[in-house]
Amino acid sequence: MMADSGSNEEVAVIGNTDITSTETESNIINTMVERGTALLRKMEINVAEAEKRTGKNTVNMQETYTVYLIETRPAETVPGGGAPAAPDTLWRRYSEFELLRTFLLVTYPYIIIPPLPEKRAEFQWHKLAADNLDPDFVERRRVGLENFLLRVASHPVVSNDKIYFLFLTEEKGWREAVLETGFQDKVDSRLKSLSAMFRVKNPDKRFTAMKQYSDELNTVISQLLRVRARVADRLYGVYKVHGNYGRVFSEWSAIEKEMGDGLQSAGHHMDTYAAQIDDILEEEEHYADQLKEYLFYTDAVRSVCKKHELIQYELEMAAQELVSKKQQREELATGTVRVFSLKGMTSKLFGTESQEQRESRLAALEQSIQEGEKTLKEKNTECKEFVQMAWQDIERFKEQKDKDLREALISYAIMQISTCKKGIQVWSNAKDCFNKM
Repeated sequence: MMADSGSNEEVAVIGNTDITSTETESNIINTMVERGTALLRKMEINVAEAEKRTGKNTVNMQETYTVYLIETRPAETVPGGGAPAAPDTLWRRYSEFELLRTFLLVTYPYIIIPPLPEKRAEFQWHKLAADNLDPDFVERRRVGLENFLLRVASHPVVSNDKIYFLFLTEEKGWREAVLETGFQDKVDSRLKSLSAMFRVKNPDKRFTAMKQYSDELNTVISQLLRVRARVADRLYGVYKVHGNYGRVFSEWSAIEKEMGDGLQSAGHHMDTYAAQIDDILEEEEHYADQLKEYLFYTDAVRSVCKKHELIQYELEMAAQELVSKKQQREELATGTVRVFSLKGMTSKLFGTESQEQRESRLAALEQSIQEGEKTLKEKNTECKEFVQMAWQDIERFKEQKDKDLREALISYAIMQISTCKKGIQVWSNAKDCFNKM
């Protein structure tokens, strides 16, 4: 807490407001979206497909890039069982999604803005293509971009943003509309944020703890993804080596008469077992992408915490400046100097100022103090409002995170159980083949 020297009024009161989550539902990739928001009640949003294109970039050089087709249609049911309305469509590049998210980060600094899917593949196992134009990677990114749009559309605050709505509905002129908002002028400099982080004297313990938690969550998920990539590498090798069983059994069957059919059938089962690993690991990638989403969410959480540090730092600087001005007023009024200053040394060398000069300076200081008190009050209000809104969104996010990660881990475990059962079935079939020999 900080208070000015002239009163006991608190200037950095921290509030906590709990919120109730709205109804959520999950799709096949475990995307959680709140259907209670006005936008999702009115509009269905899909990223339907991706398309590779070639064109010239800003420096007039040829480049290949991917665009994504966004479809929107009214969500109201059609009476009488009629056909639903045709969707409105437009194409967006990944860079436009990035611009939208940057705008939302700057405009709503107290909101944990959903992350975009990775621009280039991370935590890869060696058989997976790292090319950002690879069809499988582009498809997973398409799913991630749709998830991002649904996350934003499900948010009780951000879903009402005009620029976001234009992103969904106006293909031409949208970029100009974003830039006209002047949001780029509001971006906090990195140096300013670092200064606040190291110099703030009274950080909010809850935000400090949340920032530390996001760092630890980032570490844990990163380690989990690395382990998963190593397991995928080894699992791929184990499954593919089983193809050698198929080859050996087939060769063996050629030299046997009574055992030949059984060995040949067993070999086919081994080939089937070896081939299914590609589908298994492709399905695993969807669960890995869900973990990656929360890996990137940790940056969004830290962004909110850093913004709070900056606001708290500005509040403390305003309070400190006000205390300094009041001290100057006291020294000027009494003629005493508490600490060494250039002004005090000047007075000793060249004599004291006249009464008229002193009164003029006192009047200027009074005016400056009044402005400082007004600034401090505004900063205090800004800080309290930010804390209330940010913590409300953090509580909403924590509830969403717990549901999403719990369901993702359960689904991953179910998939692994199903995979093991398929392996057992393959060897059971092989055993039946051997029994018939």
